Amino acid sequence: MDEVLIGEVLRPQGINGELKIYPLTNNPERFLKLKEVVLRCGETDQRFKIINARLQMDFVLLKVEGIDSVEQAEKYRGCEVRIDRAEVPPLSEGWYYFELEGMQVYEGELLLGTISQVLETGANDVYVVKGPKGELCIPALKSVVQHVDVPGRRMEVILPPGLLDIQ
Repeated sequence: MDEVLIGEVLRPQGINGELKIYPLTNNPERFLKLKEVVLRCGETDQRFKIINARLQMDFVLLKVEGIDSVEQAEKYRGCEVRIDRAEVPPLSEGWYYFELEGMQVYEGELLLGTISQVLETGANDVYVVKGPKGELCIPALKSVVQHVDVPGRRMEVILPPGLLDIQ
């Protein structure tokens, strides 16, 4: 099953096995609508039904079936919180960062490389592309990014003059 990372377990909360989650999403309220999550600890995945989810300041408190004590909850400290990709609501426009990572980037017919990371810089995002000529940082601007084909895993760009020469 294809899964998406949406949070990280920080620590147990209270004495009944509730988990304090740091949300890795710009919409923590999505936790309130979930029916289940996957906790990934290293190479081990475990699926849990959600009993209750609530927001507390910038964090999410999650009570799941089968974790009923501080001791049990402590085992999940540092684990990733994931959901099935099918559970991710579609955006009205644009795309999620996770949809871009692994996408191949082309300028015309020239393969520049694959997006390894999306950086949020404030002014605009930057796509870190790893390719045969090393690492390239491409600004996420409408004048640069010409077309994004999410299902086809392809992005077409027109690089600003001199960007390839900076390396």
